[in-house]
Amino acid sequence: MIILYFLIGVLASFIGALPLGASNIAVINTTIKQNAKQAFKIALAAGVAEVALSYYALHCNMVVKDFFDRNMWVQILIAIILIAVGLFLSFKKSKEKTPKKPKLTSSKYATGFLLGILNPPVLIYWIVAFGIINNNDLMLSLGSPLLVLFLFFAGVYLGKLLTLYLYSKFSITLKSKVQNINSVVNKVTGVLLIIIGLAQAIKIAL
Repeated sequence: MIILYFLIGVLASFIGALPLGASNIAVINTTIKQNAKQAFKIALAAGVAEVALSYYALHCNMVVKDFFDRNMWVQILIAIILIAVGLFLSFKKSKEKTPKKPKLTSSKYATGFLLGILNPPVLIYWIVAFGIINNNDLMLSLGSPLLVLFLFFAGVYLGKLLTLYLYSKFSITLKSKVQNINSVVNKVTGVLLIIIGLAQAIKIAL
């Protein structure tokens, strides 16, 4: 049962890292223009930033959870929004030009960490994610056993690392089909959000 927290950490981090953000773009560009080894340095540091943001979100989560418990309409609204955004992303058609890699510093480790940590939408995502996790018979807080926290945050790190690794691995292919990057990512993210939204709606109904 305890390993479930590790798997949840991996899945939640993987979903949160799927959208084409600054870290993903940096990894793609570095792989294409330099090599996968340099891109992996960005991924390693971005994973640390993801853990830091998720830790801070967990710190704030109990206040958010209490608010959710007192306001059932918020949980219903979140489920509706997740499904609506998922449907929008699934059917959205977009074309995008090759993005330029943000140039913050020459150090790949520093670049990965800064691009990962300076990302407010990710913080919001984790606050919402913890709200959903704790509303599904799983209690996760800073007061949880150390092993539970370790496994969860290890999962968060691995999930982020895995997502960026996959972006790096397929960046050459993505380069030749750059017009379709957002379309593919949107569809995958959309389907995942719809599934989560439906699961949340079913949980509320029961």
